[in-house]
Amino acid sequence: MQKFLSFFTSFFLLCGISTAYAAEEKIIILNEGMWQADNGRISYIEDGEVISNKWFRDINNIKLGDTPNDIIMVNDNLIAIAINWSNIIQFISPDGRAVAATENVPNNRKLASDGEYVYVSSYGHECETIDGYKYFTKGFVAKIDISNFKVVGTCEVGYEPEGIALYKGHLFVANTGGYAFQEDHEYEKTVDIINTDTMQKINSIATGVINLYGKMSQSGRYLCINSPGDYYDTPAMGIILDCEEALAGNPQPFQVLPYACTYNCTATDGSFLAIGSRYSYYTGEYQFNYITIDPALYSASGGAEGLMESLPGSLSEIIVKMTSPYGLYQNPYTGMYYATDAGSFAGAGVLHRWDANGEYLGQNTLYINPGHFLALTPDSWNTSVGNIHDTIIDAGTDTEIYDLLGRKITHPAKGTIYISKGKKIIY
Repeated sequence: MQKFLSFFTSFFLLCGISTAYAAEEKIIILNEGMWQADNGRISYIEDGEVISNKWFRDINNIKLGDTPNDIIMVNDNLIAIAINWSNIIQFISPDGRAVAATENVPNNRKLASDGEYVYVSSYGHECETIDGYKYFTKGFVAKIDISNFKVVGTCEVGYEPEGIALYKGHLFVANTGGYAFQEDHEYEKTVDIINTDTMQKINSIATGVINLYGKMSQSGRYLCINSPGDYYDTPAMGIILDCEEALAGNPQPFQVLPYACTYNCTATDGSFLAIGSRYSYYTGEYQFNYITIDPALYSASGGAEGLMESLPGSLSEIIVKMTSPYGLYQNPYTGMYYATDAGSFAGAGVLHRWDANGEYLGQNTLYINPGHFLALTPDSWNTSVGNIHDTIIDAGTDTEIYDLLGRKITHPAKGTIYISKGKKIIY
């Protein structure tokens, strides 16, 4: 029966028709494909069944592009995808339809959004804006207005910036200096802070940790940032950064993790989950760690408490058997866990699934190098949540609210769409 339903779900998707089958677990996964092969793809999954491993192309009849490396929900109706080697920020609706594409942010990397603007980090040195071309010695962050999909602001940061997160009107940007092995500069060790209104850098946090690479996870005021080291004498490790302390002027608003956080995500309880990979050119071998971090406790204790060398349920037991772990995620709506195995990095990757208790459910075959996840709103939410215009609360109201990814928010932004007590709200 499930295969019968999945067949008709696929058929209706291709025809642009809404499905009668109500899906609770809806996951988009970016498959990076092979660099410079122009074969990035989207896998779309409903309730454990792969609807398509080329979802974007099925719906739009065009390729996604070369090496997609980040995906975020901008608002109820818009998703942004950073497609690195195609130099495109592709915007789609939640049903997969192409909406627009911003094509003037070269070598784009990671994304953040406040619902009105999309912010993207870039390794590039030039960017076309509404005020003409801007040029940079190092890397930069671009601000895209989703009303017209134009770049309306930029800010130079460090060399080869990667992870980017938004907190209380400020962007936190992790710099890598990852081209140090081939260019005339050293690895970076900084996290830059940018005021989103002015797009001016207001501070640069010296972490002492090199090569802050990859997507960072965010849990309220805390960030989890990975460092792969230099693959020789400086080992991989991580950082837990307290954005609140950083904005308050604390000169060291972070704690260093003696574990790699290569693939990390935010769990529904506010903790960070991480698969760490340490590679050494000396030995040619990988070493892995599997950790759960309580960021508030880890920060408050100076790193003495709040870390466990395990993942929930049977995740560690399954992941340790993978050939090449490549992604980790928990659905913020349902609590289900996902991890991907890239295998040989040249053939089809595998998705592993667990329920909210960490009990193993099975696996699915995806495409090449699957590593970036986004959960869509379950169909039942579309009928159970209130109309957004029915509930507008004051910015001072004391209530529990969540963002559109289901994460509890401790410092909401005025005018932003959130979820509270089963209703969509404007804060």
